Order: sequence, then structure tokens, then C-alpha cells
Amino acid sequence: MLQDVLHNIYNKLRLSFSQAGENSDGKGQDLTSVEKSSMETISVIGRPTVAQFARAVHISAPNAAYRVASLVKKGYLKKTQSKRDQRTYFLVPTARYEKYISSNESYIQELSEKVRERFSQEDYDKLVEMLTIIDEELMPQSDIISKGGNENATDEGTKEDN
Repeated sequence: MLQDVLHNIYNKLRLSFSQAGENSDGKGQDLTSVEKSSMETISVIGRPTVAQFARAVHISAPNAAYRVASLVKKGYLKKTQSKRDQRTYFLVPTARYEKYISSNESYIQELSEKVRERFSQEDYDKLVEMLTIIDEELMPQSDIISKGGNENATDEGTKEDN
């Protein structure tokens, strides 16, 4: 039963998120599903290098570089040079991407408000507690998400390379 409920919730979230960005700037959806998935991964990792992105999605470095170049060209991603090692560039989503996915955030906020309204404070607090345990203890394969990205997040870039 729990497995069925988790599948249903996952599928509803996935469907909602797959519709993100449609007609976001009057041009229709201009990201392919592979590009959208790539942007989601880059966003979740938090400022990866091209090599880190390639490892995260299990693709070759040239394939990752091709995807990154396409996303930079479309204006969804920028490359920011490291202060520590000027040979290194971090991948950073742009304001255009943030606008593109804003419907996801709106949906999560709306769902959170509905949950708060529907349940008592005690049930709400218990749900948050249980979901936090699932997030932090039972899903270790997704560790990078709960840590808020990678170690590159503290190395602010000095130069953008588009």
C-alpha cells in the first residue's frame, strides 16, 4: 500500500514537473527532455564542473560538454570561472532557467499549503518528521541533494564564460 502511494505521488510530481517551462517566455518549450534532465541534475548538484556533471549522469565528458554548450547557447546555463583554479569552470543555472522552473516551486508551495490546511498541526508535524527521516536516513543514495550541493558552492566564480 505504501509503495503504491509513493508511486502515485512520484508520478504526479513528475508529470507536474515535466510540464514546467511550457510557454515560459512566449516561445513554447525549447528544452528537450534530455536538456531538461541535464539542467535538473546540474541544479540539484549545485555548481558542478563539466566532469562532475558527466560522472553524475554517467556520460562521457565530450557528451557532457556538448550538452553544456547547447544549454549555454540557449541561455539556461552559464560557466563561471573558479577563483581558486582559473582553469576550472562551474556550471550555474541562469535566471532564465529559474523562471523556467518557477512553476515547480509554485506547485510545491501550493501542495504544502494544502497539506497544512488539511491536517491538524500534530499530524502535519508528524508528516514533516517522517518525511525528514525518509530524506535524511532512508535515501542515502541521494545524499548530495540533502547536503545542498557540492563543495564548489563556496568557490565563487570570478568570470563568466558564455
